[in-house]
Amino acid sequence: MTSIITVQSADAACVPTAAHPIGLDAASALAGMLKALADPFRLRMLSAIATDPRGESCVCDLAELTDVSQPTVSHHLKVLKETGLLVSERCGTWVWYSIGPARRGAVTALLDAFAPAAIAEAGQVRAPADPLPDLDAQITHLGEEIAAELQDIGRDVVMTIVRESYAGLTRTAKITRHLIPLTERFARQRLADHTRDRETGVPQVLFVCVANAGRSQLAAAVVNQMAGGNVIARSAGSAPAAEVHPHVRSLLTEIEGVQAAERFPKPLTDDAVRAADVVVTMGCGDVCPIIPGVRYEDWAVGDPALASHEGVEAIRDDIAARVRTLLDTLLPLTERESS
Repeated sequence: MTSIITVQSADAACVPTAAHPIGLDAASALAGMLKALADPFRLRMLSAIATDPRGESCVCDLAELTDVSQPTVSHHLKVLKETGLLVSERCGTWVWYSIGPARRGAVTALLDAFAPAAIAEAGQVRAPADPLPDLDAQITHLGEEIAAELQDIGRDVVMTIVRESYAGLTRTAKITRHLIPLTERFARQRLADHTRDRETGVPQVLFVCVANAGRSQLAAAVVNQMAGGNVIARSAGSAPAAEVHPHVRSLLTEIEGVQAAERFPKPLTDDAVRAADVVVTMGCGDVCPIIPGVRYEDWAVGDPALASHEGVEAIRDDIAARVRTLLDTLLPLTERESS
């Protein structure tokens, strides 16, 4: 067979493609904003303001981030304010800073998606994954076993959920030898969500963040510890990481003991949202489908992947306080006292 290779001659006319770059004005404005953010201290201040439970911070709060004077903090805040990222409001003798409403989505994307990705590129989060083996026969066998056990659901539904669960986990798999048991646990959880009756079951809470490697895992563990089985907590991620963050893993071990080793990042599914009485988003934006009858909350909680060891403990304490308030709305007083 003769191969035919077409080579464009040097004097051939160049035909422009239908590219649509952003305009010069927009590019100039974006470049100015990125230049203002190209400072580690400003990024830390932006993160502190975005995750402050009050929704705003003052100069004295931000000066504690590092050893600088309040005038220096004020200078950096002025730079961020001039870009439109921050807005300010005077209350008495203090000026309070918050994220501008029009910039909240951009700040969330920067802090919760781009920053962890940058850390990963630096080699601080995950190692290259092993090549994925062909596990089709084992997945089919697993699906048949679960279908035989859960005959009320139907074989086709079970097989679909098992295969979808496997496919979802392989996108971020790091240790492939655990794929089958992880798939089984994830599929069984999804099947339980698929058949749950929200009218008769115990209250269920779903925590959703981007990577499902930090705050959402921690929040679910704290709920399960405090509620004593009177509330079920699950977690998921809009873009799951390969593994739970090491700082969070140590805290999970303190809370759950050996059971913490069973936690792994899971992708968000419609089944999990439909099964929940409350969905708590934690920096993942508007990724959750809106299901009638489900209550939604958004918690501005810091990302443990970007925090020091002390910072992670502070995030845990913040989550615990929020969980207590949440449980007050879900459990009768008698159950709260017993747990």
